[in-house]
Amino acid sequence: MLSDDARFETLAVHGGMDGLRDAGSHVPPIDFSTTNPLMGILSGGDSYENLATGHPLEPGASAVYQRLWQPGVARFEESLAALEGAEGAVAFSTGMAALSAVLLACVRRGTGHIVASRPLYGGTDHVLESGLLGTTVTWCDPDEIAAAIRPDTGLVLVETPANPTLELLDIADVVAQAGSVPVMVDNTFASPVLQQPIRHGATLVLHSATKFLGGHGDVMGGVVAGPESWLESLRQVRALTGGVLHPMAAYLLHRGLRTLAVRVRAQQETAALLAIRLGEHPAVVRVLYPGLPGNDPGALIGRQLAGPGSILALDLGTFAAARAFTENCVLITHAVSLGGVDSLVQHPASLTHRPVAEEARPGAGIVRLSIGLEHVEDLATDLLRALDALPADGIRPGMLTNPVASQ
Repeated sequence: MLSDDARFETLAVHGGMDGLRDAGSHVPPIDFSTTNPLMGILSGGDSYENLATGHPLEPGASAVYQRLWQPGVARFEESLAALEGAEGAVAFSTGMAALSAVLLACVRRGTGHIVASRPLYGGTDHVLESGLLGTTVTWCDPDEIAAAIRPDTGLVLVETPANPTLELLDIADVVAQAGSVPVMVDNTFASPVLQQPIRHGATLVLHSATKFLGGHGDVMGGVVAGPESWLESLRQVRALTGGVLHPMAAYLLHRGLRTLAVRVRAQQETAALLAIRLGEHPAVVRVLYPGLPGNDPGALIGRQLAGPGSILALDLGTFAAARAFTENCVLITHAVSLGGVDSLVQHPASLTHRPVAEEARPGAGIVRLSIGLEHVEDLATDLLRALDALPADGIRPGMLTNPVASQ
């Protein structure tokens, strides 16, 4: 049994494990049951209605159906909520399913207007801009949030560190500007190891669990942590729309949380060293990394963030240089996603941020690096060799205005 003052590392290892010892287990069992026995027609019906309307499973009641409740998913939710300092959490099949549930909950409440500050993950930007889920969006700079609030505003949505250029936002300031409007922070890049937005006043925390929480590039999921007043709505949306997390995915994500702290800190240590070395290369216009001088103007590291993280971006000046660099990497895989044990490189304007409006799209010369657990010298060798091989005419300042068209 965990004590109330258990520290983060202990919570990560033991969270969501209650009752296992008494059941004779050391790790959580995986229950693949899609349906569950009912005690009777009336009690079964009551259980179904209770779960389908977003309420927690009552003691002794039937779980009825995997779409409504699943024990492994519940264990992962409990553990993640403890790490974020939240009342609870609701897990989904993907990060986008989690985001969609929040937006649908806003629409259902009659508060479908969203205030958002760019940059955001390209998928988030796309779904907001499209209005596909019935929401409308006002884009604004971080210091314009208060002015953008309307009577029908249901959510202020920010991401910090931001994808892909690592800008930092002061969460407490965003919350102050939002007033009574809930603030949701996409905490994917930081993970709860480095940042817990609820402790700074945020109402909801969003994760693409596919990234750092899973940590091995082999499982997809999403999760929202927050107060029960929101969780009930999110569970109902999940039950009705079917964006459920598979039991095997829940097991892998829960397992990922147990090594999250050591992975994130080791990856961060390597990223910090690489950021300095890459910044010294003549082909690099600028390294975008919160741990470098000038990249944390609000002095948030140490106050809001425990560290700068393991994601960094390089501005190589032109699309030609960015393309050549990604294709020159050998050890580091050219692929989307991030937060895994192996290092990845990608060109956001061509991939994850391709749907973003041109004026808000990352520069054509920017590449994003997710640093893994390889030895720092092996990564440095690969990256510096890729930079050394850039064509001379591709190494110059300036960005193409339309990187997608330029290909």
